[in-house]
Amino acid sequence: MTEGTLVAWKKKKGDQVSAGEVLAEIETDKATMEWESPEDGTLTEIYVEEGGKVNVGDKIAFIGVEGEEAPKEEEQEKEKEQKEEEPTANEEQKEEEQPNKAEQPKDKAEQPKEEKPKTEEKKEKKAAPPKAEKEAEPEKPASKIGKGEEARVKASPVARRIAAELGVDLSSVKGTGPEGRVTETDVRAAGKSKSAASAVKVPVTVKAGESARIQLSGMRRVIAQRLVESLGPIPHFYLNIDIDAAPLMEAREELKSAGEGADAAKITVNDFVLKAAVQAAVKVPRVNASFDGDAIVQYADIDLGIAVAIEDGLLTPVIRAAQNKSLREISELAKDLAHRARNKRMKPEEFQGGTFTVSNLGAMGIDSFSAVINPPQSFILAVGRITNVPVVDDSDQIIAGHRMSLTMSCDHRVIDGALGAEYLKELRHLLENPALLLV
Repeated sequence: MTEGTLVAWKKKKGDQVSAGEVLAEIETDKATMEWESPEDGTLTEIYVEEGGKVNVGDKIAFIGVEGEEAPKEEEQEKEKEQKEEEPTANEEQKEEEQPNKAEQPKDKAEQPKEEKPKTEEKKEKKAAPPKAEKEAEPEKPASKIGKGEEARVKASPVARRIAAELGVDLSSVKGTGPEGRVTETDVRAAGKSKSAASAVKVPVTVKAGESARIQLSGMRRVIAQRLVESLGPIPHFYLNIDIDAAPLMEAREELKSAGEGADAAKITVNDFVLKAAVQAAVKVPRVNASFDGDAIVQYADIDLGIAVAIEDGLLTPVIRAAQNKSLREISELAKDLAHRARNKRMKPEEFQGGTFTVSNLGAMGIDSFSAVINPPQSFILAVGRITNVPVVDDSDQIIAGHRMSLTMSCDHRVIDGALGAEYLKELRHLLENPALLLV
């Protein structure tokens, strides 16, 4: 994350705040995070309005003690900018004086005739540039503007560089520095107001039969980038199995019979799959790894990623150290993370990392599919829906059965076919004997 959008202020200017109290909500490319007050005090100043863009490290507010006013500008920043502005100011002064040299010979010629006190000379020197500007030829200012209005704007080198990066016109920025010079703070403030104006956009609605170009959201850009990073450099291969899901369905029905109010009744088939995926990785630990240049990193903890579809894309919240969690704990954590992911109420550490991911599209009616690995993970498990199909039993009789498709997308640099097959064998054994997951 390098920047975010300040979605809403929970406090207003002048309010008393306490350490840990939520002051604002900031939306990143993945989630909307709550920004808490670092200390007790009064919210004296708000620097970024709702809808404004915020770079990491930017000041967004000032919290002071009672009666304390927000500083107009940090003293250190002033000194730094003044030092940077001195060379620029000298150059600009020379540039301003050069066009007036043609009109000043008469004055110079008259100077020897009358000797004036030094104090009067200083006053005359100070007054000379404005007078000269007034008497300058009308065409010259016009031609100077033609070359670029920014050349006449007094601004520090840092401010000019930041303006070029943010696409801010210096001539439209009001300077707050010495002698009205434009500072870095002025440019960033102008850039934020510019981006804030463009940030608040009405969602694009495309009617049937119409064509439209829809700008990517921050989340969509990240998803596109991650997929290119995955399918390009990572050599994928796929292993698929169909398991007998009848025992799983029976176990689920038994838990439901405990009553709707019981915690056990809330455990779903997907919860069984998540627990089994973790337990299988405990049995076959070499799959819980990633490729790292000239080495393979094998992880001690199993940090389970869960793919959650949201309105604007996909999030993968992570259950940390899932090997130490019971089936009930995994069920509760998965539901909580999925709920907060859909409402974009997650902290970055809750959806970053993960040693492998489980993606389940069974609830959406998908029989089977192949998922794309989330780098630097070494595999992702794709889960399809449970289907009623005719199967042959142990007595060679055709009966109605339940089958569920599982597809393992593997990074061939870490997982070979035999290792992937070993993992899926263990996974099948656990899912077809769900009582093992209750221990």
